[in-house]
Amino acid sequence: MKEIYTKYIASELGVALWQVEQCADLLAEGATIPFISRYRKERTGGLDENGVARIKYYSEKFEELERRKETVLSTIAEAGALTPELEKEISACIFAKDLEDLYLPYRPKRKTRASVAREKGLEPFAKAIFGISVADPYKIALHYVDAGKGVSDAEEALSGASDIVSEWISEMKPARDFVRSALSSKGILSASLSRKGADTDKDGKYANYYDFSEPLHRIAPHRLLAVLRAEAEGVLSVKVEADAVKICNKIEYDIFKAKRFPSKALAPVFRKIVEDSYRRLLLPSLSSEVIREAKERADLASVELFGSNLRQLLLAPPLGEKRVMGVDPGFRTGCKVVCLDESGKLLADDVIYPHPPRNERIVSMKKILSLVAEYSIEAVAIGNGTAGRETEMFFRKLGLPPHVEVFSVSEDGASVYSASDIAREEFPDYDLTVRGAVSIGRRLMDPLAELVKIDPKSIGVGQYQHDVDQSLLKERLDDVVMSCVNSVGVNLNTAGKYLLMYVSGIGPALADNIVGYREEHGPFRSRRELLSVSRLGAKAFEQCAGFLRIRGGDDPLDDSAVHPESYGVVRRMASDLGVGVSQLIRNEALINKIVPENYVSGSVGLPTVEDIIKELSKPGLDPRSGMETVEFDGSVGSMEDLSEGMELDGIVTNITAFGAFVDIGIKQNGLIHVSRMAGRPLSSLKIRGKVRVRVIGTEPERGRISLELLR
Repeated sequence: MKEIYTKYIASELGVALWQVEQCADLLAEGATIPFISRYRKERTGGLDENGVARIKYYSEKFEELERRKETVLSTIAEAGALTPELEKEISACIFAKDLEDLYLPYRPKRKTRASVAREKGLEPFAKAIFGISVADPYKIALHYVDAGKGVSDAEEALSGASDIVSEWISEMKPARDFVRSALSSKGILSASLSRKGADTDKDGKYANYYDFSEPLHRIAPHRLLAVLRAEAEGVLSVKVEADAVKICNKIEYDIFKAKRFPSKALAPVFRKIVEDSYRRLLLPSLSSEVIREAKERADLASVELFGSNLRQLLLAPPLGEKRVMGVDPGFRTGCKVVCLDESGKLLADDVIYPHPPRNERIVSMKKILSLVAEYSIEAVAIGNGTAGRETEMFFRKLGLPPHVEVFSVSEDGASVYSASDIAREEFPDYDLTVRGAVSIGRRLMDPLAELVKIDPKSIGVGQYQHDVDQSLLKERLDDVVMSCVNSVGVNLNTAGKYLLMYVSGIGPALADNIVGYREEHGPFRSRRELLSVSRLGAKAFEQCAGFLRIRGGDDPLDDSAVHPESYGVVRRMASDLGVGVSQLIRNEALINKIVPENYVSGSVGLPTVEDIIKELSKPGLDPRSGMETVEFDGSVGSMEDLSEGMELDGIVTNITAFGAFVDIGIKQNGLIHVSRMAGRPLSSLKIRGKVRVRVIGTEPERGRISLELLR
């Protein structure tokens, strides 16, 4: 990567130049973000995942910019217009907009008013006006009247020359920079109802924006995305404007230094040209650009928020390896019930009809109690969608054994999974309802292992996820999933291919090969055995080995986050203490005797040694915290049961820029607006976290519930 780029990245991130260079080199070598941040701290100076991810983002942007520079330089050179000075300017660009500004005068153009005027021979006249060297433009215009060229009179000659000058001004980098800056920093974005808007927005979804204006640099991401979505749907007309008089003054007097004209006749002509250039060319072009840039910032903010929510959801505490009953609730079609063993294998399925219209409560009760006993069920996972609350209350009144806990589980995305190729591959002989119930049950056992099978956009924790840049969203969410999978670690002998494919360095093809090898040869006995898997070479092994766990294998270190490349360091530690590796693991008394500095050598620096010592104390520690349950108020079953001032327990289901949505046990989620957070920052809330709220208002006709946070 060029030094101009590494310097910029280092400055943006507040890190040393060598850190950026080393990280960029590792990325170019094919190393993943989790691997670099966990196992190459010496080379990067301890950059965390966020730092590595940002360097990756900038590196890809600059690679794209370099390719564009090559195209631009080639095009200008072919036109015979490339000078050493211009080439130097282009090479020094670090922003795409600067590159495009430099390229603009040389870009192949479609037919314009200026090009038509050039064809009429008016360019010399335009040059004189542009250089502010014309005493009387009206007299000069007479020299360019030529019926043969299509110039019938002086007015037409002056108009054509003015069009050429307008275009030149619109291509001047100083003018473009100033207008761009003015629109970005002082521009007002306004929206109004379009001519067909009322017919298009029949339910008034965008009513808040029918007469809307706000400084562009201050507009919140969610509001900007809403306005732009409404514009795309034909509901709103959107524009950005700034103080035209000040902008034209700047162009005329500061850029052209035109405080003194050679005659009074030129001054109004030139002013008219500047105003035309601004209104007709600069404003449309650059207002679109600044709106696009504002949307890119809104996209980044929304994607980051989505990624943060997704991380919390994926790292939700697992119930663990217990026998679970999964229930997909329903009224008319009944509740689909499945029984799963400790590994999530489907043991049995059935349907009960405890609700109207069939009301088979006694039969349903007997079925459930029988299944619980027959399959030694330890927990029940009930989907929180239609009939979820009623089904939960039914189960709580069944008289289940005391050790059997009942949990409400989010159904978001379950229907997407049940209709997916993944679900059909896993359960080819079962219908959608069985697959959905299995997904609900498995989500309770291990949210991460189950949710990796579902498109993150379908999980229900985003904000305007369909409006943001989809490639950016996919890349960010894939990075989050990979980060979560690798931070937890994966059991090599039990993980399915959809979990394995997110392990650093593996991917879909190698995940398939690992599962195939396991089915043919039985459980892996060591990490080194991975090298026997088809097409899994040394590089892939380096990237993935530290994130895979083998319980009860040949080497106790294989069930830890210690990378195989560091096993020798651990063996030296154990030997120096006079014990074996297995005796050292989890032995705090011995571990406390280790002097980290004694094991620093070569590529093994102090950060790696300290990580090893930490891992020896609690090898393979799952970073996910303990589960938190909420039992909803039994007196509240619908919006009609809510009253102002009522205090309830709830579960946070989604966090947005404007507040948090909370499940309080009924069909509609309530909203805690950011202004009702009891003085707490929004970031203090967690997805699936328990909260205490107060009802401050309801709008049954719009399905809205307003809440305030108590704790």
